[in-house]
Amino acid sequence: MALKDYSDEFKADAVALYESTPGATYKSISADLGINRATLREWVLRDRERRGAATAALSAKMTAGAGTTASTAGPDERIRQLEARLAELEASERKLATERDILRKAAKYFAGETNW
Repeated sequence: MALKDYSDEFKADAVALYESTPGATYKSISADLGINRATLREWVLRDRERRGAATAALSAKMTAGAGTTASTAGPDERIRQLEARLAELEASERKLATERDILRKAAKYFAGETNW
């Protein structure tokens, strides 16, 4: 099987999509992008190593996927729940924006590649 050569921009977009998706798995993101799971994992690990944020990113990813529970503990707890929900929605917005950008770039690439 031939090795594929992906552009640095594609790699960065794939890593950004994975990082901005709460509860994402290497399997789901790699299937969406049509790449090997181990390849995506390697890109993410290299990027985290480069940024020096391996432990911070892992803990943030785990807490982002935890979700919130309804409680009658009081206004302070309600504020914390709303802030957590806001962070979840902002992460979702970043994911959608990243996906949109990837699709735009792909459409532009394939539009220039046709030789009709």
